[in-house]
Amino acid sequence: MISATVDSNIYVSALQFGGIGVRLIGMARSGAIRMDISEAILAETIGVLRDKFGWDGYRLHFARLDLRKFAHIVVPTQTLNVTDDPDDNRILECAIAAGSDYIVTYDKDLLRLGEYAGIKIVRAVDFLQRGMAR
Repeated sequence: MISATVDSNIYVSALQFGGIGVRLIGMARSGAIRMDISEAILAETIGVLRDKFGWDGYRLHFARLDLRKFAHIVVPTQTLNVTDDPDDNRILECAIAAGSDYIVTYDKDLLRLGEYAGIKIVRAVDFLQRGMAR
C-alpha cells in the first residue's frame, strides 16, 4: 500500500475549500492509501483553520476527530533541522517515523527538496497521478 505524509496545507485546503485534497482524504478513508500524520501536523492544521478561517470550537473538534479516524498517527522519535521552517521539519519527521513513500505538499521549500531520506516530495496532483499508476 502506498503511504503518504500529507502536509497541513493539504488538509486545510481540503477542509476549507474542497478540491484535490478531498480526493486524497477519500482514498485514505477507503483504505486505498495510508495517510500518515503526527500530532504536530494535526495541531498545525487545526490552528490554521481556527486562526485564519475562524472555525469555531465544535467544528474544529469534529474535524480533529474525523482526521484521527482514518489517518495513521505516528509519534516521531527524532528532531530534524533540515529547513528554516520548523513546521516543514515536523513534516519530514513524521514521514521518516511513519516510513512514508511520499510527502504530499503545496509548500515550495519542501517541494524544492524533491526527496528526503528516500521519501519523494510531490504536489497532490503528482501524487494522485503516481499513486494511481502503481
